Amino acid sequence: MARLKLGVLVSGRGSNLQALIDAAADPAFPAEIALVLSNKADAYGLERARQAGIATAVVSHRDFPGDKAGFEAAMDAHLDAAGVELVCLAGFMRLLSPEFVERRRDRVINIHPSLLPSFKGLDTHERALQAGVRVHGCTVHYVRAEMDVGPIVVQAAVPVLPGDDAHALADRVLAAEHRIYPLAVRLIAEGRVRVEDERVVVEGHAPDTAAVLLNPAP
Repeated sequence: MARLKLGVLVSGRGSNLQALIDAAADPAFPAEIALVLSNKADAYGLERARQAGIATAVVSHRDFPGDKAGFEAAMDAHLDAAGVELVCLAGFMRLLSPEFVERRRDRVINIHPSLLPSFKGLDTHERALQAGVRVHGCTVHYVRAEMDVGPIVVQAAVPVLPGDDAHALADRVLAAEHRIYPLAVRLIAEGRVRVEDERVVVEGHAPDTAAVLLNPAP
């Protein structure tokens, strides 16, 4: 069976890209990375891709001042040329237009460092600490025109521990991100995910109903 071709969009260090690279290194993984694309030529994610022998491309948004359509058309050209079937946002720090999202509806996913719909946007860990939540986490979701909105594929929860600062909490969440992004891609590539009425249905999925995260513990 052909592996699903991924296009991964990055703007920075690409740690979630690395999680996908590591997962796809297993021939049994049902997806492969066809292209890593960045809007920044110095993004370390590009070096991660090169080290793994993965094709890269740079489309700088600065080359398209005031022309978002032109910027996205240039990205589309690279993604289409690589045969990309699913776009994975991995720290891509540019908002996509509604037109781009609609062209690839249900073919663009994102990972966000919170348990959506809580803490959309930036500074999620600081805001979680300020809110005093006991549980924080991360979400893989399909992308929609509105930021950090879209059908949820996978989530992971982690405890907020006494003495946590934003960095400590971010590290704990990031470790969970590295687990759930490959899982979400696997489920999609295996054809087990469908979107119905803006909610994700996962076929053949049996959640562990005995697993409960209590914080603080009784």
